[in-house]
Amino acid sequence: MFTGIIEEIGKIAEYTKLSDGARLKISCKEILDDIKIGDSVSVNGCCQTVVEFTKDYFIADISEETLKVTNFGDIKSGYSVNLERALTPTTRMGGHIVQGHIDCTGKLISVEKMSGFYNMRFEIPEKNTRYVVNKGSIAVNGISLTVANMENNIFSVAVIPHTYSGTTLAKLNIGESVNIETDILGRYVEKFLSSDNNSSKLSENFLRENGFI
Repeated sequence: MFTGIIEEIGKIAEYTKLSDGARLKISCKEILDDIKIGDSVSVNGCCQTVVEFTKDYFIADISEETLKVTNFGDIKSGYSVNLERALTPTTRMGGHIVQGHIDCTGKLISVEKMSGFYNMRFEIPEKNTRYVVNKGSIAVNGISLTVANMENNIFSVAVIPHTYSGTTLAKLNIGESVNIETDILGRYVEKFLSSDNNSSKLSENFLRENGFI
């Protein structure tokens, strides 16, 4: 698991398409301090396993399924990516619970520089909007953000300058694809409420009355 607090911006040194996926060679420095073979690293929000590394880069193999549900099929050498090591029991949970399992891809619709923050709007598939709520958490390319507004299938986030410049958000172009992971808590609540064996007092009305919906 991850927190959505980006540690470093890495760069795709090599992108090799394989018959059953792809291989990424990612140049970076900070996250390599204590890395080991088999460790999990969030690459633009997608959990990847380190299969090889040196002091200057690490390599990860991407499955065909991951290529289908992420924006990895669009990236190429020189592309910048957000990197975060998996959390430890002593890690501060500065963001929210991020699994590194991408739900869908979205695209950047607009960026507006406001006084003290950047208002960014993203469009996602209609079927994924059920898990996006105002003031809820969402991960965009692995970055933990708070939904400021949700209208139809477009959500907006208010991004502070530190996050904007310290991640790949500042490098995004209008229309560019991003990886989206919705809040896992919403998916568990939906599963629980839809269960035939739900005998607890937890219900949709209870959640609404207590401000969770």
